[in-house]
Amino acid sequence: MANHLATYHAKRNFKLTPEPHGEIAPGADELRFVVQKHHARRLHYDFRLEIGGTLKSWAVPKGPSLDPADKRLAVHVEDHPLDYLEFEGDIPPHQYGAGHVDVWDIGSWEPLGDAEAGYEAGRLKFVLHGEKLQGVWKLVRTGMRGHSDKEQWFLIKEKDEYARSAAEYDITAALPDSVLSGKGSRKQKTTRAKVASEKPATRKPAVKQSTPAPKSAAKKTAAASESAPRLSHAKSAALPQRIAPQLATLVDTVPTSGDWLYEIKYDGYRMLARIEHGKAQLFTRDGNDWTHRLPEQVRAIEKLAREVGIDTAWLDGEVVVLDDKGAPSFHMLQNAFDGQLSAEIVYFLFDLPYLNGYDLRKTPLRERRAALAHLLTDHEANVLRYSAELDRPPQQLLDRACELALEGLIGKRADAPYVSTRSQSWIKLKCSWRQEMVIVGFTEPQGTRKFFGALLLAVYGEDGKLHFAGKVGSGFDRATLADLHRKMQPLEQETCPFPKRPAGLRGAHWLRPKLVAEIAFSEWTQDGSLRHPVFQGLRVDKPAAQVKREEAQHTVQNAAPESAPRRKPARKPGDPVIEGVKITHPERVIDAASGATKLELAHYYQQIASLILPWLAQRPVYLLRAPEGVGGELFFQKHNARTSIPGVRKLDIQLISGREPLMAIESAEALVGAAQMGAIELHTPNVMADRVDRPDAMVFDLDPDDGLPWSAMLEAARLTRVVLDELGLCSFLKTSGGKGLHLVVPLTRRHDWDTVRDFSQAIAQHIARLLPQRFSAKMGAQNRVGKIFIDYLRNGRSASTIAPYSVRARPRLPVSVPLSWDELDELDSSARWTIADLPELLARAQQDPWAEYFDARQTITAAMKRKIGMK
Repeated sequence: MANHLATYHAKRNFKLTPEPHGEIAPGADELRFVVQKHHARRLHYDFRLEIGGTLKSWAVPKGPSLDPADKRLAVHVEDHPLDYLEFEGDIPPHQYGAGHVDVWDIGSWEPLGDAEAGYEAGRLKFVLHGEKLQGVWKLVRTGMRGHSDKEQWFLIKEKDEYARSAAEYDITAALPDSVLSGKGSRKQKTTRAKVASEKPATRKPAVKQSTPAPKSAAKKTAAASESAPRLSHAKSAALPQRIAPQLATLVDTVPTSGDWLYEIKYDGYRMLARIEHGKAQLFTRDGNDWTHRLPEQVRAIEKLAREVGIDTAWLDGEVVVLDDKGAPSFHMLQNAFDGQLSAEIVYFLFDLPYLNGYDLRKTPLRERRAALAHLLTDHEANVLRYSAELDRPPQQLLDRACELALEGLIGKRADAPYVSTRSQSWIKLKCSWRQEMVIVGFTEPQGTRKFFGALLLAVYGEDGKLHFAGKVGSGFDRATLADLHRKMQPLEQETCPFPKRPAGLRGAHWLRPKLVAEIAFSEWTQDGSLRHPVFQGLRVDKPAAQVKREEAQHTVQNAAPESAPRRKPARKPGDPVIEGVKITHPERVIDAASGATKLELAHYYQQIASLILPWLAQRPVYLLRAPEGVGGELFFQKHNARTSIPGVRKLDIQLISGREPLMAIESAEALVGAAQMGAIELHTPNVMADRVDRPDAMVFDLDPDDGLPWSAMLEAARLTRVVLDELGLCSFLKTSGGKGLHLVVPLTRRHDWDTVRDFSQAIAQHIARLLPQRFSAKMGAQNRVGKIFIDYLRNGRSASTIAPYSVRARPRLPVSVPLSWDELDELDSSARWTIADLPELLARAQQDPWAEYFDARQTITAAMKRKIGMK
């Protein structure tokens, strides 16, 4: 990739222009980007990404758009030096680019895939972490040329939580000013880089007294400053124009590892406060200015700023209204806004991403919260409060929150930075609903499950008749299945207990309505069924005839919290929507062995997206679809069929001539879309979409005879690694999620398909010759009796391998998981992890076992071929 500044230097007279001369230079630890608003002959925006020591640059006439439907023209221009990142000022008349330049946005960026390869291929996909621009974007070369013969690209926003309709919001019009010098400034500022290079004080103050405090508060402010907590990783920086809030990810279980802080999940509106020179503004999570709607809170924040000496800051929190028992009430909050009663609204503060000239977003959460608590010490405003963490075991806290009819808990990693996106370091734990249900039947078991598949449930209506309430297939272990089956057998009857048989229950076993079960669930659907039910146990203390649908009770005034009735969760009409994808039949059990539902599979792929997408990026993806679930009919889909899958992109490339286009999955939306269409497994070939003739890996699938002990598999993996090491090839290990193990060898893209396939076959045959009692290199069950087949056939043009972190369409839904070689000795099965182990899989991202995979540079050499006897 050409990296030079000759064109940049040739176009400028640095005796006249204030622009930096600059040279090619290594960057910082993170890649940076800038968007400069350039008032030249015509107003345009210069979009620049740090790649390979310079700023790759595009002129975007209309500026960025948050609407994915907008393909903004981006004309490729000359590289600029890294020193240009924070240039603001006036380029004199008669000089190249004459006019005023503002830094409209600035921040860091992360490539999704290899940045340099993507740039060369003309397709860059990346995540922006700017003051204004956030989320996933892409730059795509069009192949067209403009009047100046410069390359024409498109700058396009991807669909994510930061995308917004152009009809609803124009970010360039809504946020027109510089993020460095502010509105209307024509003066070139000292750059952030220069400020950041100045050595900060050993102790960074929690407050900086830059406006005189009232005399009554002066002593308190001084004392508070002396005891201010330390703030590590704080970076000197100008006050951002906007900070997008960090968002929490919904999870289904309490984490069992890590240092977590827990707070109440408030039933209110997220609100961020910006303080500049003691004046406060309030913004919603979407950036809407609500300052005028919350006058009491604004006055309280400005009073706090005067008292403790806050000049500039960003505060993060949530506005709520508390009921008579101190619980947040969303209904009362809406009434307060409708009645313009801001004095009834409480602003709970829980984070401090910026303070008095320091960006604290990389400071650990525990330190940020300590600084925030320090600021709010002795503050007396009723409308402004600190959201304190709760000091009890999290499951106990969640149980108590549910008893008190609260929405749930928010958990936050104490050591995590503040990131302006949805992340796994902030999680949501929501309360579920539960009540008694009459067991009126059961379905036949499927797959490896014994005794029965699901229980059929009902409640008595006001008419005294039973009404079908759905079925529950999760929450059972083997002992429970056996015990329930034993108790249900004497109650079997031929007659359906309902006047009209519910749809989809052909072959059901019906029971006399005697047994009562307690069921946890998330909500009632519109047709009177339970959503996401989980069996809790049998109830023997309540006759079946008394089981009716429980309705929410009115709050008992002045009652102790312990006696507060549970609140029924708000009803959500229609099917759930995840990443913009509507999940139909969410309750459908797709794996009888675990009781996992279609919705749980969709949630898994949504939450694992950050781990799996790097392996799918810029690569064809094949789907193994199971419309009837595990144990039903399966079919493999390689090509982009007529059926549209939400978020899945069409690849106009072919690996085999005469076929339809392939598919690409490059977003959480596409992952969820595939799950919605019945896809369970995701497979990839050893090639990227921009060069389908050059494989980038070899895969060796170690497939054992069923009669071999697991220890033989572990030994086979070690021996195969030894052979690869002797050839000078580093290999990476992962479970298959089935019976075997995969060794993946990354390659530079120098060799064609035939070369890679033949070389991998020669390695397998070499190992089989060295250890014929243990290995076979021939297909067929008869050739691997008592042996392990080294499957090299996954290296052919038309072959594929299960992707890392993909689910397998097998009982209990196991997952293919990357491993470090140090983990091999403790591994007890290739199906060790399932989708139920999602929290553990997400935690593995903190210590990525394949962290060095994309840095590996290795090729097939003549010396390697000679070592294995290959001609």
